[in-house]
Amino acid sequence: QAQLVESGGGLVQAGGSLRLSCTGSGFIVNGNAIAWYRQLPGQQREFVARVGRDGSALYIDSVRKRFSISRDDAKNVVFLQMGTLRPEDTGVYYCNVPSPSNWNRPLNSWGRGTQVTVSS
Repeated sequence: QAQLVESGGGLVQAGGSLRLSCTGSGFIVNGNAIAWYRQLPGQQREFVARVGRDGSALYIDSVRKRFSISRDDAKNVVFLQMGTLRPEDTGVYYCNVPSPSNWNRPLNSWGRGTQVTVSS
């Protein structure tokens, strides 16, 4: 089954960094915009960042100066470099192909995600 697989989460202290990976498994990342989403405790899943086919990046305001999304099509992977992490970034992070008309709506089913926990 073609899917995107998230990895790289973990436990980190506030102010620390993590790099998440979104790897295609039977799925070709090249040619697709890819987005990262997250589900914070008690909240609905939300869009976090998107990288276009041309490498252009967009972020929500709360992460714009702290997170960086990038892609390596040769390795079939999209990264989310997270810095200056805050406890409120704690949650499960997912990647998916965003709908061109509504980035909050992904085109594929969700994977398992990767847990990010930021301690204060």
